[in-house]
Amino acid sequence: MSDNENKFPDYVTFPRTFEKYKWYKPLITIVLVAVLYFAFLNILNFVFSAIYGADTVNGILNGGYETLNTSDASVYFSYLSIAIFIPILYIASKVVRDRPFSSYSSSRGGWNWKIYLKCLVIPFAIYLAFNVISIFLGNESGGSSQVSLMAMILSLILIPAQCIAEEHMFRGLLMQTLGSWFKIPVLAIIIQAVIFAVVHSYNNIGVISVFVSGLVYGWLSWRTNGLEAVSAMHSINNLMAFYVVALGISSISSNVSYWNLAIILIIDLISAVAVYYIGDKKGWFDEKTPELI
Repeated sequence: MSDNENKFPDYVTFPRTFEKYKWYKPLITIVLVAVLYFAFLNILNFVFSAIYGADTVNGILNGGYETLNTSDASVYFSYLSIAIFIPILYIASKVVRDRPFSSYSSSRGGWNWKIYLKCLVIPFAIYLAFNVISIFLGNESGGSSQVSLMAMILSLILIPAQCIAEEHMFRGLLMQTLGSWFKIPVLAIIIQAVIFAVVHSYNNIGVISVFVSGLVYGWLSWRTNGLEAVSAMHSINNLMAFYVVALGISSISSNVSYWNLAIILIIDLISAVAVYYIGDKKGWFDEKTPELI
């Protein structure tokens, strides 16, 4: 057990440490989040439909990943529809008042940008190396180039925002709620990974790959007592996927092959272990954020 694990409360069961915690309060938060999310999503839908036309939004909502185009509004809507979870969770935490919003980010005092930025470097190097090797071996099925300068710039903002929001949704609100109920971190990690996989529109092999990623992400957030490291991994994964499609190196598909599954397993495991090992040795996860908000 590392010094970091002794220094801070367990992240998965963290909600139970707050004086106002009651087992039913996370349920109230989840219901409120669902209601607010439906409202915010409809507002976003209305705005995009008014600007870009209803067909753009309807195609995304009714189609698979194949409907996304990295050079038009569909990709912006896709990322923003998840990124809005952050302000929604913030509002819900202020209404329910069972614990600070920042407790969803970590048990070290809240979100730490230094940890996030440091943890970007390791998965970037690993994902880049594997993508180069995959291209060299001819395992990428190329598509048409969808390069757009605006999309390339906005992706650097929207994709990390989407990934951070998704981590707060699954490894934050969901996993911590389960952890507070069962008080068994491993069980909470497994259940959230199952739900994480089910909500992704892939074929059976793809669902398995997302489940494994969910397990790895859950484990890393548990061991680092926060979401910064796993959000960095998630951000790099999604940014790499975006750019290989935008540059025409690969194409978007809901059908994941056994080869893709193997690559995902290898990359996720190597990245997570490397991030945790290096970060733990260098004391990245020992720094306490000043205050809870």
